[in-house]
Amino acid sequence: MKVESTSFRNVFVIEMPVFSDERGSFMETFREADFRVKTGLNISFVQDNESISARGVLRGLHAQIPPKSQAKLVRVSQGSILDVVVDLRSSEPTFGQYFSIELKQGDGKLLFVPEGFAHGFQALEDNTVVQYKCSNYYHADSEICLNARSSDLAIEWPIANDLRSAKDVIGKSLSELKGIFF
Repeated sequence: MKVESTSFRNVFVIEMPVFSDERGSFMETFREADFRVKTGLNISFVQDNESISARGVLRGLHAQIPPKSQAKLVRVSQGSILDVVVDLRSSEPTFGQYFSIELKQGDGKLLFVPEGFAHGFQALEDNTVVQYKCSNYYHADSEICLNARSSDLAIEWPIANDLRSAKDVIGKSLSELKGIFF
């Protein structure tokens, strides 16, 4: 397991070795002890989620407010995505800034998203499968949505004509969410 820091506190790109031969490939997708040692974080995951998306689907940007906030460990098992996180922690110098990375099937990469970030992605291929571990259970009343197309974020999504859910289309602006996380 290789862990790469980003310019955001506790956001990590994790690369797991992929072993390939004529039969296909094998990848260990998570090892708790190595994760804790290499990130310095003591996170327990309690829920696994999976989504399947057509090309252009844009999901998010979602977060849950304290005390139900979630950390996530995201990977792609089929297809590819542009994965994006936005720092909602008001006390951080990176508040309101975003980090993006392309994750794709077979690259061995995962993105660790700590609590205090809105998370979303855009599917770059049909039948893209995204799997992610969560450190807290989904709680509908604690969910917030940051509008992924909000002008105050200026995220460069690769596909202009996206498909979003109704709640994602009416998501809030960054200024409306300031002060939720410290």
